[in-house]
Amino acid sequence: MHIYRIHIIGLVQGVGFRPFIYRIALEMHLNGEVHNNNEGVNIEIEASETDKNLFLKRIQKEKPFASDINKISVEVLDGIPYRKEFTISHSDSVSDRVTHVSPDIAVCTDCLNDMKQQVRRIDYPFINCTHCGPRFSIIRELPYDRTHTSMQPYSMCPECFEEYVKITDRRFHAQPTACNTCGPSYYLTQLNKEGTLLHNYVSPDHFFQRLAGHIENGELLSLKGLGGYNLICDAFNPKAVLQMRSLKKRDAKPFALMFRSENEVRKYMILSKEEEKALTSWQRPIVLLHRKPEKELNTSINGGLDTFGVVLPYLPAHYLLFEQLKTDALIFTSGNLHDEPIITDNQEASAKLLPECHLQGDHDREIVNRTDDSIIQLINDTPRILRRSRGYVPTTHKSALYMEGILAFGPEKVNTFAIGKDNEAILSQYIGDLKNIETLDFYKEAIRHFCRLFRFSPTTYVCDMHPDYFSTRHAAKLASESNGQLYMVQHHHAHAVACMEENHLSGNHLAIVLDGTGFGTDGKIWGGEFLICDHEQFSREAHLDYIPIPGGDKAIKEPWRLAIAFLEHYKIPIPAQIADLHAPEMELIRKMTRQQINAPQSCGAGRLFDAVSAMLGCCDIASFQAEAPLRLEHLAEDNYQLRYPIDELNPLKCCSLLNHIAEDVQKGVRTSLIAAKFHNTFAQQLLQQTELIFQKYDLPREVILTGGCFQNRRLSEQVEKGLTKRGFSPVVPQLYPANDGGISLGQICIAASLRKKEYA
Repeated sequence: MHIYRIHIIGLVQGVGFRPFIYRIALEMHLNGEVHNNNEGVNIEIEASETDKNLFLKRIQKEKPFASDINKISVEVLDGIPYRKEFTISHSDSVSDRVTHVSPDIAVCTDCLNDMKQQVRRIDYPFINCTHCGPRFSIIRELPYDRTHTSMQPYSMCPECFEEYVKITDRRFHAQPTACNTCGPSYYLTQLNKEGTLLHNYVSPDHFFQRLAGHIENGELLSLKGLGGYNLICDAFNPKAVLQMRSLKKRDAKPFALMFRSENEVRKYMILSKEEEKALTSWQRPIVLLHRKPEKELNTSINGGLDTFGVVLPYLPAHYLLFEQLKTDALIFTSGNLHDEPIITDNQEASAKLLPECHLQGDHDREIVNRTDDSIIQLINDTPRILRRSRGYVPTTHKSALYMEGILAFGPEKVNTFAIGKDNEAILSQYIGDLKNIETLDFYKEAIRHFCRLFRFSPTTYVCDMHPDYFSTRHAAKLASESNGQLYMVQHHHAHAVACMEENHLSGNHLAIVLDGTGFGTDGKIWGGEFLICDHEQFSREAHLDYIPIPGGDKAIKEPWRLAIAFLEHYKIPIPAQIADLHAPEMELIRKMTRQQINAPQSCGAGRLFDAVSAMLGCCDIASFQAEAPLRLEHLAEDNYQLRYPIDELNPLKCCSLLNHIAEDVQKGVRTSLIAAKFHNTFAQQLLQQTELIFQKYDLPREVILTGGCFQNRRLSEQVEKGLTKRGFSPVVPQLYPANDGGISLGQICIAASLRKKEYA
């Protein structure tokens, strides 16, 4: 017999890991103890070598579904006597190293059953256990104990405490354990005729009956959830949906739909096995699904597109609400005003949302970390994260690089930041557009919280090269104040390395990086890039043509300007349909393009998609980011064979492509066919350019595909299949967004690699 100390590092707190260890030890009749500290889980057992090996094997095989083990270390501690029992000891804090923090987990089936059977928890909207419930959204610091969460003000009643300490109970050491007697409560908030706020605590059944009654009457509600407030209404009430658009100041951007259950999703949506798996996972993301052709849904829900963002209930409150509703689906959107962060504070919600809503559902548990819903899309039957937040944050990226002390500030739009602990990068939740002052405050607040939660002190700073990004200026300021090392990383290099890191690639690889905007080393706007790069440097082997962008950012919001600019640049006759529509402004735009007056040069692929979208009448004025390319993608018909000719030796030259499109527009060829041929041709251009580069260089056959344009399902599927057919291996982001939400991962890895080289 020996005494073994076992140390486990990974996602092992807040997922029922200690109770799981305890039960295995009791089943195997082992003596010892288990406890948390901020570095992970420590176990000491008295066992034979055979039992020790079986114990370790069972840990790996039977671990809780939401847990993740990165490393198990074992040492022998002979000579330390043990009591004849196995215990769970109090948590402690031993260093600045940290273990992983669990993301929030959707309510489990067992808790939903308890909600109908346990007297103290009948209809209790905060029910949870060791397998589900709030985690990241309520934690202030490690180790993960109740006193370190926003459950601290709620003392367990005797019955809950008995469950909490009972070894065989599912709520054994479940930190947010509570019931109707002792836990948080929902309450109703209204404005009376005088504009005074009225707060009304009612029983759970009455609370959800009141909410449902207002929804059935076609009214808008705000409801405090897990990571913030949500705005909800009946998805099948056109008037309510239009009111929601007015409240959100959202003319066409799609709303998410929350369906009652998977059965209702199947009534309206096409659902593959992989989509079903993502939709019903414990993360419960929004999944982009295609509507069944025979099912009519209000087009104002998703702005007339052919996909809908769909999510299933993930909180007990969602299930309780649907029990009182007749409708199959709700509009389920973030509780915020235009471009602001999701609201978490009760008073702010009352001030900003309640004047536009008929009723507000509040609760009295503080939201420590705000999180939006995550978004998933399947491309080639593999899930790709478009927005990484609730359910996924703050799981970490394990790297071969040492990242301790590195703070990556991320991009300007679709911002996330990242911090480095040992050999791991911890990415923040989705932050948003830093040009918005409220989002900027959230950004600073979230960085401070990550530093506190993960005991992180930055010594090295890394940011985008763009001199006007707030994230760049903020990084420079903090680096200067702390006398820290500052690295400035090119935007598309960061995109490429993020994808390489996720897929554990090192050394030089070809990366095709397509997006709308990124500051280039030549001072121009990049975004149609073929880079050969590793973690430290890159060479730019090819790119799309530079085109003057009349009005700069204004042209991105008004894609018709880009249509005229592209045609003018290539000296292509402007089709009458476009010329007639924009006659008053057309000559000015042509002059700005020719003389490059307030017309910065860009080779961004996103601008090409914008221009073609406007040429086909899909989108002249964009009301949300990437609307024009999105509408162009959804316009394209299912024709994957026809395409326009390309220059085999100069495949990225788009003059011929746009000339053919303009001729087809002039002839009145159906726009759905033109859109299909455009996508087919552009995919072929990328494939041909790849072939040319591989004729020139001896490179690994893995080809990185990243950047926001590769969220275009049609383009991605064609390029990935085309590369595979030619003997290449397409490498794509899946766990981190291909859009700018993954930039911070690339930044932190590049900085770690450069720092290692400098100090080698």
